[in-house]
Amino acid sequence: MSDESVLYERRGPAAWITLNRPGAHNALSAEVVAGIGEGLRRAERDTGVRAIVLAGNGPSFCAGADLKMVLAHGKGADDGHTAAGALSGFLRSIADVCARIAAHPLPVIAAVHGNVIAGGLELTLACDLVLADENAAISDGHARYGLFPAAGGATRLPRKIGVNRAKYLLFTADTWDAELLRECGLVNEVVPGGELSSRAQALAERIGQRSARGLAAMKRVVEEGLDLSLDEALALELAECERYIAGGGDFEEGLLAFTQRRVPVFGERDPA
Repeated sequence: MSDESVLYERRGPAAWITLNRPGAHNALSAEVVAGIGEGLRRAERDTGVRAIVLAGNGPSFCAGADLKMVLAHGKGADDGHTAAGALSGFLRSIADVCARIAAHPLPVIAAVHGNVIAGGLELTLACDLVLADENAAISDGHARYGLFPAAGGATRLPRKIGVNRAKYLLFTADTWDAELLRECGLVNEVVPGGELSSRAQALAERIGQRSARGLAAMKRVVEEGLDLSLDEALALELAECERYIAGGGDFEEGLLAFTQRRVPVFGERDPA
């Protein structure tokens, strides 16, 4: 990638998008947000990529938006309206990149450690699976300084951990550890120190053995089905299943592999 604040690397079937502002605890700047977006596009174009890992270099995954940068923009603005507009545009860019993670055709794994705060939590909430180092300290944090979530903190969080738990975390701005959030359902797996990268890569490789078309359809049904009635969601699921079967390819290969008692070999993803 052109901007070193975000790194992109292919590791087998996995595309690693790594936040790279360790001195700032990977706080979200405009460059970081743009870099994440570029990484998502790059992974989608590469038909050999089967999963994305979102990670961070240094002591933290992501400590939220770069508030010092936000303040600097405000001081440099001609008036309050200009400052508010600049901040609104920045927050919309974070919300947009979170939405793109949630809607991405590839499974996205968050590999989090250290501080996971505010915008860092919102990035995590947008991902499909979450692996957390045992030292991870996770908080919404907005209420501590009279701020407000804009990219999923007040909307995706209750969908992930339940309404009452989400309100508690939002209203208190408390910090919870990885094990507690595993019990709440946000974290899939708590990983011993030093093993986060290897475990995330291993998970990406396991996912990479599955049908990319099938997983993309499953993800789409889960995400869209959450906003539908049960009957509507079931109809969507059946329609996607029929579309997948009609596409042949991986469906036929899976059936053949089952009858032949061998591991299926699925085709590449459709190009973006």
